[in-house]
Amino acid sequence: MLRLVIAEDAVLLRAGLVELLTRGGHRVVAAVGDADALAAAVDADRPDAVVTDVRMPPGFSDEGLRAALELRDRHADLPVLVLSQYVATPYATRLLAAAGAQRAGLGYLLKDRVGEVSEFLDALRRVAAGETVIDPEVVRVLLRQQSAERPIARLTPREREVLGLMAEGLNNQTVGARLSITEASVVKHCGNIFMKLDLDPVEGNRRVLAVLAHLADLRGE
Repeated sequence: MLRLVIAEDAVLLRAGLVELLTRGGHRVVAAVGDADALAAAVDADRPDAVVTDVRMPPGFSDEGLRAALELRDRHADLPVLVLSQYVATPYATRLLAAAGAQRAGLGYLLKDRVGEVSEFLDALRRVAAGETVIDPEVVRVLLRQQSAERPIARLTPREREVLGLMAEGLNNQTVGARLSITEASVVKHCGNIFMKLDLDPVEGNRRVLAVLAHLADLRGE
């Protein structure tokens, strides 16, 4: 059972999240509707994880994502799962890049792409356990942001495919299965990717976070 703080400004959606998470065996210690209340609830209740929407009052832009950044600064061990209807590129890149120096889990899911309740609950479990869970579309959007002059352009089409799957948190065996290539070929592609992007070939979540941190650095954020 996880002790959770959730932040969602829409009352019905917030109530639905509380019901869903409670049925999933977790305890919601606070359910709030704005970024200030989210920060106060985390400071007061010190939950096991936070689930937050991106858009919240008063501006209904990126308040939830900015609050997540501030919470990660104050509580480096706090797992955060962000839910969004779109990819808020600047703040998303900062959030993912900042995660490179932290052990706490991080998730960024697009609401419309969560197909099953079990997928959402599994993503939350993985984030709380320290993993990184990123919607593939978020990865694709971040990769598309890179211009032809940046190092990402050095990659071959196949290396871009491998990078996209790697940034989703997949291991080499799963990447190979997805692309119908051998695990040895994936290892070779990963080595080329890290070399071309000037990254050290570190396995596991650190590898994913290093890639995302590099992409953030390329954007100058």
